[in-house]
Amino acid sequence: MTTSDDVREIALSLPETTEKIAWSMPTFRVAGKMFATLPEDETSMAVRCPKEERNELVLAEPEKFWIADHEASFAWVRVRLVALDDRDELRDILVDSWQQAAPPRLLEARAGKTGR
Repeated sequence: MTTSDDVREIALSLPETTEKIAWSMPTFRVAGKMFATLPEDETSMAVRCPKEERNELVLAEPEKFWIADHEASFAWVRVRLVALDDRDELRDILVDSWQQAAPPRLLEARAGKTGR
């Protein structure tokens, strides 16, 4: 089972990521741009996700993903931490969200290190 501590650890391991409290909750930012939050009681997280992809995620795995009403017009999706398979799945989700917010120079540097 993944937890908010896992979210924090993985998010903060990504280049130039910082944690900042906003709207009374922890948010994670890369180069000042938000890519993840730990809302409410930290049993879920919100991450960036293109609208066309998030609708597919919610339909395919509603036990894991949902769209909060106040985020419906934005490219964000909620993720139930307890429903994730493992830390690898959590890492994949956070990295994907980080990549959507990161500036090109960080994406290029990361691609050079991973060979992708």
